[in-house]
Amino acid sequence: MAQISSTIAGRQFRLACEDGQEEHLQELAKDIDQRIISLRRKFGEIGDTRLTVMAALMVADELAETIQKMHRLEKDIASLQDARLVASDRARAASDAVIGAFNSAAERIEGITRKLNQTVGNGGSVPIG
Repeated sequence: MAQISSTIAGRQFRLACEDGQEEHLQELAKDIDQRIISLRRKFGEIGDTRLTVMAALMVADELAETIQKMHRLEKDIASLQDARLVASDRARAASDAVIGAFNSAAERIEGITRKLNQTVGNGGSVPIG
């Protein structure tokens, strides 16, 4: 298990993390420190504990908003997947209808060609088709 030393709200903290996560933990600690600095500028010296709690609440609020957004996006994805399936089914049905129409037209053309061949065949001409 790795350890880092980080400064948050002017105080040094020794923090443990999984190996390879040191840089990530440093960035998180830096983010918390920056939030506390920003709150201190905005509200003045109202106590480290209070500033830390306010920073934690800001992070929790962002997390809650992100989770809500993720749930909305998951619902949107599910709706889009459903719409894609419906569109795919409609496209398949349209394709089947076009194929059926072409087959029907081809059969009619072949029927007309047979009739013309029979008619022309009686007159001694070369068959059509």
